[in-house]
Amino acid sequence: MSFSVAIAGASGYAGGELLRLLASHPEFEITTVTAHSNAGQNVAAVHPHLRSLADKVFVATNAQNLAGHDIVFLALPHGASGALTAQLDPNTLVVDCGADHRLESEEDWAAFYGGDFFGAWTYGVPELLIGSGKQRDKLVGTKRIAAPGCNASTVELSLAPGIAAGVIEPLDIVTVLAVGPSGAGKALKTNLLAAEILGTANPYAVGGTHRHIPEIIQGLRWAGAEQATVSFTPVLVPMSRGILATTTAKIVPGTTAEQIRAAWESAYADETFVHVLPEGVFPRTADVLGANTALMGLAIDEAAGRVIIVTAVDNLAKGTAGAAIQSANIALGLPEATGLSIDGVAP
Repeated sequence: MSFSVAIAGASGYAGGELLRLLASHPEFEITTVTAHSNAGQNVAAVHPHLRSLADKVFVATNAQNLAGHDIVFLALPHGASGALTAQLDPNTLVVDCGADHRLESEEDWAAFYGGDFFGAWTYGVPELLIGSGKQRDKLVGTKRIAAPGCNASTVELSLAPGIAAGVIEPLDIVTVLAVGPSGAGKALKTNLLAAEILGTANPYAVGGTHRHIPEIIQGLRWAGAEQATVSFTPVLVPMSRGILATTTAKIVPGTTAEQIRAAWESAYADETFVHVLPEGVFPRTADVLGANTALMGLAIDEAAGRVIIVTAVDNLAKGTAGAAIQSANIALGLPEATGLSIDGVAP
């Protein structure tokens, strides 16, 4: 059975990655692609690397053009999808790659985003530990999916096994992420110009202001933390795509190194797209380029009493578009890995 697909905001980076991955999906047929300022152009003019879709033409982003599809993927700026999704058929599977439906707390939304609050949808991180199960159980049969923030899901997946197993403390978590500028979207911004980012590393949203912080804490709460505090610092580095998250947390007193590693290995032992590397091995962003894969390495700093988790993802693939497609597969009853690869691109 083939499902018809519309992609709103398909001219941006996340939208382009959705196009790239969906082009080889055996069950999804891209029928409609929409854009704002690029409406009327063909895909090749905006995404010249997508040769199989070169002749498709972007149409305006509105509910009328998105109607009548089996699946609608939204890759729009925050605040742009909430009102639009309210106009879509409730029987259509809608996957929002923006922020509008990620947070349960209206107070958090007001504090970190502002504007109208549209309520939370089913969260699209299948491997995330939720109580005694995983988030994929909640995705089965759902019609509304909120794909995650790329930084947020990377940190959540890094920490959830330790929280769920009770081997790390949920307070005093520190995470520093090296991130590529594609995570900021395609709109022209002075701080993202090549002259501003080549040859330098630039911290931003320092001091607890990044919008993914409440999403991270929400995910840790689902994993079993009654309270959590996260000091989160992203750093722009001169690579177009990728996240390398270095996250540390206090070890619960009396916990052994064997118990710590076992928590992560048992959590992800059967996962297709989340892999814990052997002891002493740590990932690079180059290892996950283009793949729907999260790779993580663990270390224990005995002197500091902390565990260190280093996780690499492609922010556009596993961080956004890949997670969206993976979650849609689950919602529709398809094999979870359909159309997605664990293999990256190298060198």
